[in-house]
Amino acid sequence: MRIGMLADLYRPHISGVTIHIDLVRKALEERGHEVYVFTFGERQPEDDERVIRSSGFSLRVRQQSLSFNFRHDRHARYLLTHMDVLHTHHPFISGQLALLYGKPWGIPIVFTNHTRYDLYMRAYLPLLPPALGDTLLRTYLPRFCRDIDAVVAPSPGVQAMLERLGVDVPIHVIPNGIDLSRFRRAVTPVDRERWGWSSEDVVFVYLGRLGPEKNLTFLLRAFSAVAQVHPNARLLLMGDGPERSNLEAQATFMGLAKRVHFTGLVPYEDVPAHLASCDVFATASLTEVHPLSVIEAHAAGLPVAAVRAPGVEDVVRHEVTGFLVEEDPAALAAAMGRLVSEPDLRRRMAQAARERAQDYDVQRTAQRLEELYTRLQARRAQFRPSWSLRLRRWWMVKMSR
Repeated sequence: MRIGMLADLYRPHISGVTIHIDLVRKALEERGHEVYVFTFGERQPEDDERVIRSSGFSLRVRQQSLSFNFRHDRHARYLLTHMDVLHTHHPFISGQLALLYGKPWGIPIVFTNHTRYDLYMRAYLPLLPPALGDTLLRTYLPRFCRDIDAVVAPSPGVQAMLERLGVDVPIHVIPNGIDLSRFRRAVTPVDRERWGWSSEDVVFVYLGRLGPEKNLTFLLRAFSAVAQVHPNARLLLMGDGPERSNLEAQATFMGLAKRVHFTGLVPYEDVPAHLASCDVFATASLTEVHPLSVIEAHAAGLPVAAVRAPGVEDVVRHEVTGFLVEEDPAALAAAMGRLVSEPDLRRRMAQAARERAQDYDVQRTAQRLEELYTRLQARRAQFRPSWSLRLRRWWMVKMSR
């Protein structure tokens, strides 16, 4: 089966979506499928022949770069119209591109909603009234979802969110997966001495983008309260983003410069070794839909202390694999404090977390997607393009030379 993955952003941009695409792409290819990635921007050194890019201009929003247009070359147009399935991971530019090239030819179109677009709009477009942003989403998303063939939600929480926004078509819940083999094999933990810490310290870790949507100031406030009570508590922030310098300044102002360490961007292959050096995963993000970082933390045997939010609460089992609390710094600090002071509890939760992670093997994700694609392909067998559509396709290819 030829599968086209469409994304507004792809490597070198690093996010849960780009990592998910790479993991699922590899798993589907191991199952015998041809997977292409259609995206935007200039060709990168690591791109292979199945990464198809369209160059354009750059739109920068708070240090976020996005290049896009619709001027694909002849080869890209040909490939897009010869896919067996088009799977878009963003509903806007890539979503419309999937409709433009896939719909006339009866190519099944799948959309996975990876993002809390309502909360991202508030974080990155603060001048936009929340009511207006909500109205725009309620107008666009339901109509877009009715135009495609299958909607995928990575978690029940995302399914409920889409339904609240008015999406009234069947939604398939297929969890995002991770490569568990990276965590099953023995890894050498990163030496804590490089951060100036010892084996006696209890290290909390956050992994992800350092952006305003991740609620990291809230996390620092909660950790500051923990640090006042527990002198051996430490916080490792793994990742990079537009808020890094601001967060570093806040940590210094709070007197936490030696208790909080910023690693910067960590290569994906080095993540297991870093997580193996830590004791607890901590996050205050409210914008996750199905956080790979939380699943990876569980796979590494880390209990999670988190603010209760859709996506996170679909993964973490309260008081079993971690703690879920309301959006109150004192509540999060109390949960983190228990995980510092109760090592037996930490060990029990660590074992439960490892077991929980088994539910999120990317091979299971790929299998369920394959089953969905196959069902959609069976429907497509009845589609017969008209002569006018064939002529349109010929003309499209001719004009794109």
